[in-house]
Amino acid sequence: MLKYNFMLLLLILSVGSEALDQKAPSGDSSDFKVKTCLHSVSYAGVWRGQARLSVDDFLRKAKQLGFDGVMLMAKRPHVSPMDYDAEARKKLRQRIESLGLKLVCLAGYTDFTAGIDKAGIPHLEIQAMYVGELARLARDLGTNMVRIFTGYERPDLPYDKQYATVLEGLKLAGQEAAKYGVTLAVQNHHDIGAHHDAMYWLLREVNLPNVKAAFDAWSPTLEGLTPEEIRSAVQKMQPYIVHTTVAQYVRQPRYHYDMTLTNFIRDKGVIRAVPLSTEGIIDYDKFISALREIGYQGYIAYEMCEVLEGGGSIENLDQTALAFQEYIKKFK
Repeated sequence: MLKYNFMLLLLILSVGSEALDQKAPSGDSSDFKVKTCLHSVSYAGVWRGQARLSVDDFLRKAKQLGFDGVMLMAKRPHVSPMDYDAEARKKLRQRIESLGLKLVCLAGYTDFTAGIDKAGIPHLEIQAMYVGELARLARDLGTNMVRIFTGYERPDLPYDKQYATVLEGLKLAGQEAAKYGVTLAVQNHHDIGAHHDAMYWLLREVNLPNVKAAFDAWSPTLEGLTPEEIRSAVQKMQPYIVHTTVAQYVRQPRYHYDMTLTNFIRDKGVIRAVPLSTEGIIDYDKFISALREIGYQGYIAYEMCEVLEGGGSIENLDQTALAFQEYIKKFK
């Protein structure tokens, strides 16, 4: 394994100096710099009422709103590898550079436990090949990072079988991405490895130099961790964090009426997105301060990825994105 990892590292370095862009936190707080990035999912029309911009309109919007870089959704309606041949990739890269933007990463969409109950279909190979195509697209567009997910937990199947499947999938995907000098940033989003202890263990088992973490405050907050516990989680994840995405949310209580009791029964609440200027459930003051403490060197991405307070009009999306820009100034 050590010999393989050494050869993999040589492969990453052989593609050029850009492969060194994704630096793990240094441990020195003076190395922390605020670099902002806007995720195109914010203007992709995914959520109810959300306006949709073309890729070019989104790029101009990100520049207009003062972001340093962009994170592009690597699926339709934005940048699917199916829709971008060599010429289209060249033009998009030139367009991003002409606007003075940095393409920070591509947002991939994986689920390594999908199809786990159908052993005859090579689902892991299919997804690893998809990640390889995303890595090739990323290289062609001028970035060396692809954000991916682990896997959703399937009912009625042993947990460790699912965990082992995710582990194998990440290894295969990491090997494919390394061919293009690309780092995979695994987001704490899907069920497997959502908690930082599990994510830390998982990444250590993967043990590839180009498989790191896109660590957000959203998951640990919903898991019930306190701001101080999240700070400790950031410290533990220090060797791996190369990307993070910020968004603020509130909880809305839900009840259903039970006629037999003439009363309301409480259900699980629903989560809605709000601007960072609104008091929400995530303590970003402490989270971003924790990133500073560990010498985080990546970008801070912003996304509007839920039904948004005020609606999904262009005007409200813009105002909400600007609220993030105003909030983040306190850390510069």
